[in-house]
Amino acid sequence: MESQQLCTIGFIGLGNMGGRMAKNLHNAGYRLIGYDIDAAKCTALAATGATAGQDTAEVVKNSDVIMTSLRSSDVFCSVAEQHLIPNTREGHVFIDLGTTEVEKTRELATAFGKKGATLIDAPVSGGPHGSETGTLRIFVGGEAAVVKECRPILEVLGEPKYVVYCGSSGSGQIVKGVNQLAMGLGAAAYMEAMAFGVCAGVDPNAIREAVGMGDGWRGQFDGIAKRIIDGEGKRLVVKYPELPYFLAAAEASGFEIPLTEALYEFCKKGNYEMFDNMNRPSRSFWRTLTKDSDDE
Repeated sequence: MESQQLCTIGFIGLGNMGGRMAKNLHNAGYRLIGYDIDAAKCTALAATGATAGQDTAEVVKNSDVIMTSLRSSDVFCSVAEQHLIPNTREGHVFIDLGTTEVEKTRELATAFGKKGATLIDAPVSGGPHGSETGTLRIFVGGEAAVVKECRPILEVLGEPKYVVYCGSSGSGQIVKGVNQLAMGLGAAAYMEAMAFGVCAGVDPNAIREAVGMGDGWRGQFDGIAKRIIDGEGKRLVVKYPELPYFLAAAEASGFEIPLTEALYEFCKKGNYEMFDNMNRPSRSFWRTLTKDSDDE
């Protein structure tokens, strides 16, 4: 990988996460050219002193490393097929910072490889705060030698000890799945436990005082219970938009993840729509559990 002075990074997707990551790379001394379909986000990037591109093709053609932070697997795959692969050249490195289906990641890595380019899957965890402070966890998959060359770039975005190489192409996405399921299923379990008490007629404050207010799992339950009591239950997330990615990966590998399947099917049958913390259409598990009667 070229030095900071010579390497130009293209950054596509300047939203709640990507805009902050792009700014950190620019502040670290990398030459940066960024693009987003929202012109206001390009203007905001340009105000930091970085270069705003006119379109995705321009960013790809004028960059050595191209990073993407897009809202869903479908969006990334569409952009990759329509704009990234057609404009790539030999030696290009693409780093997908979003959560993308495992098999699609591997298919795209093969397609990039046929053109002499490399795709690294490097999904992140840590939310907007982690993006702002450069303390994200990054789960990295792809060719080990290329990942090693790109590590200085990734360590601008993430806490170095949590920038972890997970294995061959798709491995980063698999470990991101572990991360998301641990959070989503855990939150769902505490919500369901809380709903059992609330729907059976017990004051939620009494439930919290009796079961929460402690360390370990009690502390985690307490956080969920407090948000429900504060009227935020309908905003709690269980990673619903991403669950199909992990179900597909498990099916492709021939094993089952029954709790994930049950959670997805339960949420899917409800009609309580919401936007999650990444501004993606989702479903409210809490409202489906309680039929919207206890958190308004």
